[in-house]
Amino acid sequence: MVTPKDNVVTVVHGAKAGEEVHYFKGAELCSVITTEDIPPCHKIAVAPIAKGEHIIKYGEIIGGAQVDIPVGSWVSHLNIESLPRDYGSELSK
Repeated sequence: MVTPKDNVVTVVHGAKAGEEVHYFKGAELCSVITTEDIPPCHKIAVAPIAKGEHIIKYGEIIGGAQVDIPVGSWVSHLNIESLPRDYGSELSK
């Protein structure tokens, strides 16, 4: 389930540029138009993500944006970077 703070979703079957992708945010059905081809099981931005902002999926930070990522864009290893995390303190919460 997509959480209210998520800014990406996974496109399970892939999508061509200009296609509408549907996803649920809680109980609400939402959609986004792709700006480029999205391969199967890859992420798409469902909110604008500025350079340096966190990429959030399922309520968790999964990386940082290396460049501005517009809505509908492919989010991949080409435009995100890994961020250091303190897993010990996260698990103790």
